[in-house]
Amino acid sequence: MANNTFGHAFRVTTFGESHGPAVGCVIDGCPPGINLSIPDVQAFLARRRPGQSKLVTPRDEQDQLEILSGLDRESGKTLGTPIAVMIRNQDQRSGSYADWHHIYRPSHADFGYDAKYGLRAWEGGGRSSARETVGRVAAGAVAEQVLAGRFPELRIVAYVERVHTHATTIDPLSITREQVDAHPTRCPDPAAAAVMETAILEAKKHGDSLGGHVRLIVHGVPPGLGEPVFDKLDALLAQAFLSLPACKGVEIGSGFAGADMTGLEHNDHYAWQEGRMITASNRSGGIQGGISNGMPLDLRIAFKPTATVLKPQPSADDAGNNVELQAKGRHDPCVLPRAVPIVEAMAALVLVDAFLRQRGQVGDPWPGLAGPLRGQ
Repeated sequence: MANNTFGHAFRVTTFGESHGPAVGCVIDGCPPGINLSIPDVQAFLARRRPGQSKLVTPRDEQDQLEILSGLDRESGKTLGTPIAVMIRNQDQRSGSYADWHHIYRPSHADFGYDAKYGLRAWEGGGRSSARETVGRVAAGAVAEQVLAGRFPELRIVAYVERVHTHATTIDPLSITREQVDAHPTRCPDPAAAAVMETAILEAKKHGDSLGGHVRLIVHGVPPGLGEPVFDKLDALLAQAFLSLPACKGVEIGSGFAGADMTGLEHNDHYAWQEGRMITASNRSGGIQGGISNGMPLDLRIAFKPTATVLKPQPSADDAGNNVELQAKGRHDPCVLPRAVPIVEAMAALVLVDAFLRQRGQVGDPWPGLAGPLRGQ
């Protein structure tokens, strides 16, 4: 009932609070025999961790992972048993919250947790903190390695497309992770990145915050992934992203702009190209009828401005008083740069689960694709 687990065939349970001893995840359903690269998982975590630049929270966490189970000690291969990953918290400063923990912070989950459970971990937001996403990123890094073993052409790339009113119009299909990570904003357009950086630092200087959009492109997705009717691939992706802290919207393909088109304008026309089915356009975002069609997945994820701002705000406390809140602590002035690897991780979790469910129901239906997982 607590719903701390995501997925069906590849199930991930995250645990831990922002200021607790540790955070992490338990992965159940990972196939055996995968040569899991721990350095690659650690590198994925490093892209999410705090303290990377002046654009994010200065909380100093190295996010060093510990694998507690699920790997063969000699070969490093997955055993097929649960993989437990733990990352210890090392730089909590709970005292920053002590003086005003009885006040409900505007646009935070404080009141909701009190209303639901009757108590809450107030230090750093507890389980509602973005610190919880460390476990998701670790699991997503494992999922990506499983996918790479079966679909070597599959590439998951997210980037910051917009911060506040500043956006890039760079071609999303041409972008690589190396380009994304070249600038601390994680915008691969140098000119737009410079403008975004200035805007974030200006908001930070005034104790304010900014939101924006992350764009996600997934290349090399095989056709046939997705479980109609209720577990459509687009529905699962939307659930995955809307479960992230600060995410307030998901567009797939044309998104809301598609509502302004006619059917003739919007339809993606099929065609055979070198023995492969394609569509001449991709307004469907690679998903039709809830099933992948082999075209790149194309999504836009909207994140609200960080709720914690360092200016006095009207609020209310748990004793029935209307009060003023002056928040303290270390917070991201914009969640977008660190959201990029989290979005990629959630995409990997959805896709690996869809692949394993498909394989479990009908076998491996993709002729001509080679990889160590084929036919297992």
